Amino acid sequence: MTRILLLLFVVGELLATTGRSQTQSPETTKNDKNKVTALFRSYEDDDFINFWGHGTDNAYTNGTRLDYFYQPAQRPHGILGRHALRAGDSSIDIYSWGLMEIMYTPDDLTVKEWQPNDYQYAGALVVSHALYSYNPVKKYDLQTEVVFGIIGPAALGREFQTQFHRMIHYIIPQGWGHQFRNDALLNLNLTAEKEIFSAGNGLKVIAGGQVYAGTMQNGAAIYPLILIGKMNPYFNGYFSQYTSTGAGRKKWQTYLMFKPELQLFLQNAMLQGGMFTHNPNLEQTKSKFHSSTASTPQANTAPPKLPELQQWLPSFTYGFVITRGKFGFSASQHVSSAYMKNLYCHTEGNISLYFGL
Repeated sequence: MTRILLLLFVVGELLATTGRSQTQSPETTKNDKNKVTALFRSYEDDDFINFWGHGTDNAYTNGTRLDYFYQPAQRPHGILGRHALRAGDSSIDIYSWGLMEIMYTPDDLTVKEWQPNDYQYAGALVVSHALYSYNPVKKYDLQTEVVFGIIGPAALGREFQTQFHRMIHYIIPQGWGHQFRNDALLNLNLTAEKEIFSAGNGLKVIAGGQVYAGTMQNGAAIYPLILIGKMNPYFNGYFSQYTSTGAGRKKWQTYLMFKPELQLFLQNAMLQGGMFTHNPNLEQTKSKFHSSTASTPQANTAPPKLPELQQWLPSFTYGFVITRGKFGFSASQHVSSAYMKNLYCHTEGNISLYFGL
């Protein structure tokens, strides 16, 4: 909760600074004043956030993110504008930059020794640059995201989690010395969505698919996205999903979302370590094993192995979105099967705040 409040403070200061720096001319119309051309998002994934009060602190334990979305005056814009997928010549194109800290931990934070039969300590710090391209006429969108950053001690996952746990007087994690080594992360993620059913403005069913490739993760996903409630047209662009700047009843939205998903994982650096480095725990364990077998040949034990990646991962996300004017709020719960074979399922919640500019 403290981390969320800190994010709110930072975003609030940025918005206040932006507001002070902008001046309105007398000719500015009311519609121009209400129009959203940029948006800040404060995003918090945490497995302690749980709708049913069953918070945990393991596996994918935290993802803290700040994003800035904007609609440039000129098109195409930048490298993504020239090379990324676009939803037709009349598409609504929204760009974004984001910064995210990601953390994974085992279930028992008090153990200093390596825990091979659990999720590993892993921290990553990544930057995201994306293009969201919407076609409101044909009702589809194409999203292109480039992610780059680092996994390992340089990502400061140990420092962030330790300091936060001290602030809330919680267990100080003892096993970060066993985290994966520093390695480079670079990924290209592509998403396509298409409306397949609509019942007025109160029910939308959207089919989606993703493909991701790089050194962070490789795989694919398919899902339906079901939206129920009072909402703006989904394919009018990212801003319209999380802000509502109309008059009267159009000044607010409230809707539910449901997203069952099936993912195919071929590789995941947060679960297996980077592609260019080896797990230091496996190397140390093998060295100790060979030393012990040399001194005691009768030993019949084998060095431990990490659990294998679960290639097929079903999951279910559900939540709600509320917007009024240029402010939006969303909360969701994500439930998934085990990421690794013979390990446990996981649930984390998300709280996001949206500030239109």
